[in-house]
Amino acid sequence: MFLDLDLFPFVADLESAWPEIRAEYDRLAAADFVAWPESELYDFGWKAFGMVALGRRLDANCTRCPRTVEAIDRIPGVTSAGFSLLAAGARIRPHAGYTNSVDRLHLGVKVPLGCDLNVAGETRPWIEGKVLAFDDTAEHSAWNNSDDDRVVLLLDVLRPGATFEVTPAALQALEGYARGAQQKAGN
Repeated sequence: MFLDLDLFPFVADLESAWPEIRAEYDRLAAADFVAWPESELYDFGWKAFGMVALGRRLDANCTRCPRTVEAIDRIPGVTSAGFSLLAAGARIRPHAGYTNSVDRLHLGVKVPLGCDLNVAGETRPWIEGKVLAFDDTAEHSAWNNSDDDRVVLLLDVLRPGATFEVTPAALQALEGYARGAQQKAGN
């Protein structure tokens, strides 16, 4: 289910940082992104540029996006953060997240028309400079029916009183992503 943004007091600050976040994304190259590790969820075109994975900073990537990292650092409880790119024509199959200890937020960074997110049967479009928040354990899917890439700043934020716990399968997928991102970034 989509979540009320009033639950996240940092949203206005994050949205106000959008112009700088977009500028830093625009300076990245396609080769800077790595394939999303859960390849069974898509056929092509889902990539990420991570800055925080499993609660660990990916230093080389963070150095390249200092304003984005400043915005992330002002958010309490971030366990993962990075740019999520969905290529033109790509779809992410319906799936549910691994842990109920985090909420997932997306800041629309670059959003052409025709890009939508469906969570628990409700569909909403991303909007540049605006945040969508949702329960990642609810079934969700996404698509890009445009002719350009869709990019969001994806954040996982601990729920109040929660600790970061994931299943072994999720841990393996996340560690695989972290290794690939670190190798690409030279960490």
